[in-house]
Parts: sequence; C-alpha cells; structure tokens
Amino acid sequence: MNISSFIKILFLLSILFSLITSCEKRKKIITQNIDNTVEIKRLIDKGSYYFDTFKNDSAIYCFDKSISLCKPIEQYVDDYVYALTLKANILQNNGDFYGSEEEITKTLTYLKKTSKPKFKYNVYSITAYNYSANYDYKNALLYHQKALKLAEKPFKKSVITADIGILYLNQKKYKEAIQIFETLLQEKVKHDTDSTRTINHYSLLLNNLGYCYMQTKNPKALGCLEKSLEIILPLNDYYELIGAYNILADYHKKNKNFKRAKFYAEKAYYYSTRGKAASLKTHCLATLISLSEGKSLKKYSHIYINLIDSIYDVRKIYKNQFSGIKYNFKKDKEENLELKNEKAEHELEVQRQKNRSFMSFIILFIVFCAVIFLVFYMKRKGRKEKNEAVFKNEIRISNKLENELEKDIHETLSFVNNKNLENSENKEHFLNNLNRIYSKTRSISRENSAIQTDENYTNELKEMISEYISQDLNILVNGLNSFSWAKIDRVKKITVFRVLQEIFDQNKIINNASLASITFKKEEKNILITYTNNGTEFQDRSVNLNKIFTNIENRLKSVKGFLEISSNQNERFRIFIKLPL
Repeated sequence: MNISSFIKILFLLSILFSLITSCEKRKKIITQNIDNTVEIKRLIDKGSYYFDTFKNDSAIYCFDKSISLCKPIEQYVDDYVYALTLKANILQNNGDFYGSEEEITKTLTYLKKTSKPKFKYNVYSITAYNYSANYDYKNALLYHQKALKLAEKPFKKSVITADIGILYLNQKKYKEAIQIFETLLQEKVKHDTDSTRTINHYSLLLNNLGYCYMQTKNPKALGCLEKSLEIILPLNDYYELIGAYNILADYHKKNKNFKRAKFYAEKAYYYSTRGKAASLKTHCLATLISLSEGKSLKKYSHIYINLIDSIYDVRKIYKNQFSGIKYNFKKDKEENLELKNEKAEHELEVQRQKNRSFMSFIILFIVFCAVIFLVFYMKRKGRKEKNEAVFKNEIRISNKLENELEKDIHETLSFVNNKNLENSENKEHFLNNLNRIYSKTRSISRENSAIQTDENYTNELKEMISEYISQDLNILVNGLNSFSWAKIDRVKKITVFRVLQEIFDQNKIINNASLASITFKKEEKNILITYTNNGTEFQDRSVNLNKIFTNIENRLKSVKGFLEISSNQNERFRIFIKLPL
C-alpha cells in the first residue's frame, strides 16, 4: 500500500468518525428531550402507597422503575434521591442493612444538588440506623448529629434527639438515655399538621423511657409501658405495636410473670408477621421459644430456624444483585467521563486543523486514536479484573457461610426432631445451639465489614484478636502500642488486620494450640510481626502449610511484604511477617 492510499483511508476513517459522533450527539439530544417527570412521580406515588400498605415487593418494583427513568439524573435529582431513600428504608425495615446502605450511598453524589433539605435529613437518618444495626455507634451518632443540624422544625429535632437517646439505650447508657427521654416528654412537641405522628412520637418516647426504667429497676417502668401501648393501640401502627408488645413481654418475663409475658410476645409476633418485619420477627420468636413448652416450643423453633435460613438466603441474593448494580454504576460513570473527554479532544482537534497542515492533522489523529484505544483497553481490563475480584470475594463469603453454618443448622434441626424439648437440659442445649449460629453469623459479618484506620485502629485490632480468646485458647499481645500507627499507610493497616484475622482462623483448624502469642515490633523502616503458638498435634499431618497460607502470602506481596512459616511437631508453631513502611 502506497502513502497516497494510506492517507485516503485515514481521511475516510476521520469522516466516518465525525458522522458517528454527530449521530451520537443527535441521539443524545433526542433522548434528553423526553420528559419523564409525570411518569416518575406516578411511579413514586404508587410505590409509596404500596410501602404504606406493607406490600414491599411491589413498592420496590415501582421505585426501581422510577429510578431507571431518571436519566440524566441531574434533570431529576429530587425524584432520584427520594426514590432511593424510600427503597433503602424498605430494605432496612426488612433487616437487609447492607442492601439499604448500598442504595443510600448512591444518593450522596447528588445531595448537594437537591432542592429539598429534608432529603438530606432522611439520608443521614437512614445511614445512622444502618450503622447502629451493625453496632457502629460512633458513626451512627455522627450521622444523627448531621441530621439534627439540618432539622429546622422543633418536631424533627425532637425525633432525631429521641434517636440519639435510643443509641445510648442500645449501648446500655441508660442514665443519658433517661435524661433525653424525660426532657422530650416534658417539652411535648407537636407535629405541625399530622396529629398521628405526634401520638406515635409521644408513645415511642414513653416506651423507650419505660424500657430504661425497667433496666434500672425503676418502679415507674410498667406505668410508662402500659400508657405507651394504650396511646398507640387505636392507630394500629404495626411497627410501633411490635415495639410496645415486645418490651412488655420482656418486662413480665423479667418479673417471672410468664403467662403475661407470653401473651404480649404472641401479640408482638402477630404484628411482626402482619408488618413483614423480618428482623423484629426473629426477636419475637426468640422470646416465644424461651416462654413455650411442648408443641408450641417445637412450632416456634421450626419457624425461627426457617426464618434465619430465609434471611440468610435473601441477604446473599441482595448482595449479589447489589454487587452488579455497583459495578454497572461505576461503568456508566466511566463511560460518561470518556464521552466528555472525547468531545473535548475533538474540539481541540478542530482548532488545530485551522493552523496546521494536512499531514500534521493525520499524525495527530493517529496519535489520538492510539491513545483512545489504549485508554479503552486499560479501563476495560481494569473493570474486568475488579469484577472478577468482587465475584471471587462473594464466592469466598458464600462458601464460608455454607461451611460454617450448614452443619450447625442441620444438627439443630436434627436435635429438635429427635429430642424432647420439654426437658430443661435439652431446651438449654437447643438455645445454646441457636446462640452459636447467631454468633457465627455475626462473626462472618464482622470479618467482611469495613475496618477503621483512624486513631481507633489499635482498639479495633485488639477487639478482633480478643474475639478468638476462649476457654481453650489464650492469646498474649505484645508491643502493639510500642510505636505509632498514625503515619502508617491505610492499605498496610488493613492488610495487617486481615492477615492476622486469617492466621487466627486457619490456626483454629490446623492445630490444637492452647496458648498463642503475637508480637509487634518496629525496626528501621519495617514492621515485624511474630505469631507463635504451642500447638503440636496437627489435625492433618500431611497438611501443606504454605498452601494453606497462600492467601496471606498474596496479600502481603501486594504491599511488598514477606511471610515465613516454620513448624515442628516437637516445637512450637511460628509465623514471621515483615512489612515495609
């Protein structure tokens, strides 16, 4: 091919590129001219009706459809944020706090652009509840305080302050909680237009105050709880009635009036079923199990186990779905940025055409195409790798849940079917099994939750290590605070946390250690970590230790770290880690 033919081909390609670009622009303009405002609002109103009537599946369907019509998002910011907030609220009520957090996170980019401050208030409140549900009370308090700053009316301020009181209640800081609830009850703040919300709020304050009184053995407790129930009964609000009946059941159970306690527990269970509140339903069932005998005990036990299994399946499905949503959201964002970059480059190229010769244009065009190709290739490769990493992590979590919970659930079901639960010893054994299932589920959730890398990092690390201490294993920690972690890179701190977590998990399996020691030391520009234990009897004598700790070695390699493992059946087991600063 001669130079002339080559130039002609490039010229034709440039014309084709211009035509495609202009077509895309015209297509974009046509798309933007479609006004979806009426349809979006219709779907949100329909979804809100389903939400109020506890038809959660239909409500989520309507909100998802309205969200998909908010394109471009900047044109429908208020509707987009509102629909996501309502969807997050439903997921939260159903106990899917990870799903709720996934949806509410999508609103953060657009909060500054919304014209209604109440949307920010709602986002911060839902975020606070999600943190509280995952026992992250520090961040929960932070977001409640953010919401409080945005609240303009006295009633909203009262509601948020009550939420802060509930936060103290969950932390068993009853004195602080009592002070807040008593103050709010004295103020008797009313809603501007909705008397029902005023009644709901007043009942909730009484209910929470009664609970605090119960925990502090104040004789006023029963009066507050019964008055709260009396106020809320005519409104037939399922969620408020669940809370009122639950606490009354706990009160009478604590005072050994088991007949009355079971009556209120059954009421709470009835409304949790009507309101489709899965997380509240588990608490009601646990209370009923502790108060039941014979056929009732067996019935509630079966329902409880099936519900726990169902919640686990639903959360796994939501987690897989939201991983895909998150990936597609990132992909759309990157594609929009890429289109903007192409437009800028094209305009610059047009400007240069006026001042340069035809040959200069051809050279620049070739370079431009090469750069676009490389950028596209690298981004596509990066997205693929990220997607594969997310998928592998989800498979790992799924396998861990299956391996650690399947056996326990099967054994518990077999125990229920084969043993007489009226026997106090069998009943106690059954409740211990349920508690073990709950503890393992919570432990797996913590393993995959976010890690704080601020000034509280060492405390979180100590807390994680302490969870592995038991009657059979004692752990000594040395030198953790012998140097400052503040200046150490965030990624390396996360790596240390996850590596230690996996070491403890693996050593529970491979040997019979009763004493373990972990030592931290800073030497020049390295962190040295030494883990030892006195385990000598390996469950699998042919075990390949390097293969077992491959995942740890890969983590360390990503931050240029070093791992050395040594073991001897007559000596102690030792792991040495070296991490550059």
